[in-house]
Amino acid sequence: MTELKYTRQTVTHVHTWVPDKLFSIHVTRDPAFKFQAGQFARVGLPEGDDPAAEPTVWRAYSMVSAPDEDRLEFYSIVVPEGQFSPRLARLQPGDAIYVDKTAFGFLTIERFPQGGDLWLLATGTGLSAYLSILRDAATWRAFRRIVLVHGVRSVSELAYRDEIESWRTHPDFAEHFEADPRKLIYLPIATREAIPGMPQARLTTLIQNGELEQLAGMKLDPEQSKIMLCGNPEMLSEARKLLGERGFAPGRRGIPGNLAVENYW
Repeated sequence: MTELKYTRQTVTHVHTWVPDKLFSIHVTRDPAFKFQAGQFARVGLPEGDDPAAEPTVWRAYSMVSAPDEDRLEFYSIVVPEGQFSPRLARLQPGDAIYVDKTAFGFLTIERFPQGGDLWLLATGTGLSAYLSILRDAATWRAFRRIVLVHGVRSVSELAYRDEIESWRTHPDFAEHFEADPRKLIYLPIATREAIPGMPQARLTTLIQNGELEQLAGMKLDPEQSKIMLCGNPEMLSEARKLLGERGFAPGRRGIPGNLAVENYW
C-alpha cells in the first residue's frame, strides 16, 4: 500500500479580517510536520462537496504560525472565481483539511548571514511568511534591527496590525525593545486611505524615491541590510530591479546574498 504524502487535519478556528475577502484559518498540526519559519505548505481539499473524498485541489500557503506552535495558521485572500479559496473560507471548526507532509520554500533567515538589519517587504497576504519569521525567537536574536513594511490598498486590509503593534509590550518580545526601542520598525502603508504619518504610495515608489528609508530612519545598505520580498508579481519584479540597481542580489554558488524573494502566486 502506497504511503500517503499528506495528512488529514481539522479546522479549529476561522477569523475574518475583511468579509468575503481576507481571512485566517487555524488547523491542527501533525506532530511529524516540520518546517522553518518562512516556508509554505501545500493545502488540499476534495474537488466536490463530499468531505470524505480524497483531496484533489491543492494550493500553496505560507505558515503564519511559528515552527514551535502546536497548530498551523494560514492567511488567505478570497478569489471569487477560484476553485479553492472560496471553499477554504467557508470551512468551519471541525471540518477536514489536508496538509502535505513536506514543507517548501527558501524565504527563511537561514538564507542570510546573521547580523545587520533585516527588511521584510510585503504586499497583501505576502505578510504571512513574515509573521512566522517574526514569531520565531531566532529572528530577533539574529539581526540588529527589523523593518516590517506591509503595503495594502485600504486600512481594513492591515491584518495582524494589532498583534504586531502589541509586541512592544508582550513578554516574549519586551526584552528586545528594552534593549533597543527601535528593534522592530513597523510601517503599515495603504495606497487608497490616509494613515497618520504614512504616505499613500506603492512600496516600489517609496523604494525609488528614498521615502522608505526616511520612514524607517535607516539606509538600505547592501553591506548591512538583508531584504526579503513577498507579494504580488508586479511588485516583486519592480522591486527586484530597483534593489538590484542598488547592489542587492540573491545568493549564488555558495555565496550568501542580501536579497530573498518568494512568489507562489
